[in-house]
Amino acid sequence: MARTLRVLTQLMGWANVAIGLLHVALGNAAIPGAGGAGATIDSWGRFMGAVFAGYGAAWLWAARQRPIPASAIRWLAGVLLLGGVGRVLSLAVHGWPHWFQIALAALELGLPPVFFRLADAEERAARGGVQAVPAG
Repeated sequence: MARTLRVLTQLMGWANVAIGLLHVALGNAAIPGAGGAGATIDSWGRFMGAVFAGYGAAWLWAARQRPIPASAIRWLAGVLLLGGVGRVLSLAVHGWPHWFQIALAALELGLPPVFFRLADAEERAARGGVQAVPAG
């Protein structure tokens, strides 16, 4: 489980940095269905792209620690979950977005439980053994 945590943490970091930088570079063109959103949304999207790249850098920072700190993983996964909840709220208020946004929401709601479960895997291994994780 410790190896899985390390690999997933690195993947999250690099994916978020790449996505963030893509949004900084492309603005509205990086958002499916938002091509004609205008200068205000383009400016906001590029700014949020930089923030997202920073979020990815935080995942990479966590991945470089020995052991990976469980508290950092839980916080980062919580932020991802909050983003998914935000998408659900948007769906409730404004209706169905572009299909790609639905796929992202599924990841944002589905990955945090995986990270919450794996969060302390390296810390447990560093303490001298992997403790049994209760089922359920």
